[in-house]
Amino acid sequence: MAKRRLLIALLAPLALGAAAVSPSDIPSEGSVMNLEQCRQLALANNKDLRRSAQQIKVAGYEKDQAFAAYLPSLDFAGGYMYNQKGISVLESDQLLPIKSFNPETKGYEFDFVKNPIDGKPVMVDGKPIPSQVAYLPKEALSYDLHNVFFGAVTLTQPIFMGGKIVAMNKITGYAEQLATAMHDNSAQDVIYAVDAAYWQVVSLKAKQKLAVSYVNLLDTLSHNVSLMVKEGVATKRDQLTVDVKLNSAQIDLTKVDNGLVLSRMALAQVCGLPVHTVFTLADEDAETISTTAPVAKSYDMQQVYASRDDLRALELGVKIYKEKETVARASMMPNLALVGAYSFSNPNMFDGFQKKFNGMFSVGAMLTIPIWHWGSNYNKLRAAKAQTVAANLQLDNAREMVDLQVNQASFKADEAFKTFSMTESNLAKADENLRCAQLGFRDGVMTVDNVMEAQTAWLKAHSENIDARIDVYLCDVYLNKVLGRLDVQAAQ
Repeated sequence: MAKRRLLIALLAPLALGAAAVSPSDIPSEGSVMNLEQCRQLALANNKDLRRSAQQIKVAGYEKDQAFAAYLPSLDFAGGYMYNQKGISVLESDQLLPIKSFNPETKGYEFDFVKNPIDGKPVMVDGKPIPSQVAYLPKEALSYDLHNVFFGAVTLTQPIFMGGKIVAMNKITGYAEQLATAMHDNSAQDVIYAVDAAYWQVVSLKAKQKLAVSYVNLLDTLSHNVSLMVKEGVATKRDQLTVDVKLNSAQIDLTKVDNGLVLSRMALAQVCGLPVHTVFTLADEDAETISTTAPVAKSYDMQQVYASRDDLRALELGVKIYKEKETVARASMMPNLALVGAYSFSNPNMFDGFQKKFNGMFSVGAMLTIPIWHWGSNYNKLRAAKAQTVAANLQLDNAREMVDLQVNQASFKADEAFKTFSMTESNLAKADENLRCAQLGFRDGVMTVDNVMEAQTAWLKAHSENIDARIDVYLCDVYLNKVLGRLDVQAAQ
């Protein structure tokens, strides 16, 4: 059942179609590809990896963007405004009284019209009448503001932002490393998927050969029994029993043939090739297996933690949340910035009212001190601290799961190696058992049932040996994966 589930999982992506690759990347028909070449194709064509590579670029750009906050920013703002009406300071023409110098008082005094009889100022509506006035027409203080152009060039240099700029630079740096770690972790998943598909094809090719050999054995037995029926030393029942077994073996061979074709399609899809690409695998005709070294029982977990890209990503996540605390704390601290600007307008009032561009420079400092926000900024800091605690707990839990994962993979790899060794020893026994049964049948001391039992045992022994051989490879690559030893850069 496990092998069947693995085959279904490998064939499922076929419904999505193969990734688009250039014709030069497609191997020619009959070409031989080894495992390393399949890995390289998959890493080069996998869309998820290509997307994560773009995420690394995004993180790099955001890092450069955060660094720019250290530097002064230069901005320009300008505009145009049309006003329906102009502006007039005066409602109407005005007559302004003027003063004359009085030598006696040595000061300026208003000169009023005086009554020649008593010498007192003439009053009109309770106010004295000036003898001299200055005429100020309304048009003199009327301004045309129908078309107004304005603009400003502003330079801002942050001096102290509560540590927010430094924290954001650290966050973007960690984010770039996190994107790289996630990319490498995804690449390891792709390598494992390629290995599983590759060895599935190798396994089915070996089982195809085994099924052909089994069909040939039954076909030979069927021919011999038919001759014995003619000679009267075997019954019709013996013939029918062998023929039923032969038909069943031929059906199994057809299933293996179809499974092999679909497995090749699945491997092509994982490699990013069109599903109908035909190529030969370097290991599909191998008769022996290169045994691996004995599996270790214990490992330096600190080294494993340092090698795991997923744990590295979680550690970077903790650092990012820690820096977010600094960003939240900065919202409760003063902010100081140096500001310089050059502003201009048309019309301008710098030297009377003139309808032309003119402007001025200004330099200053801007200080912002948060005083009271009803606990908003403080709760923001508390939330950031809680996120840091949650990230640390997630990291601790992940390390515990890695401990369990490493031990399980180690035991599984050791079990697979031992199982393969036992199946190797069973092969010779099954071959000898089959040989003895065939000789005994030929000498008349064995029945047809005895021969078919020996053939079934022979088929089972060889099938288990194939499964064990492939399991050794898969368990070894999985153990290297959980130990963080898969060299992604070498495969690219």
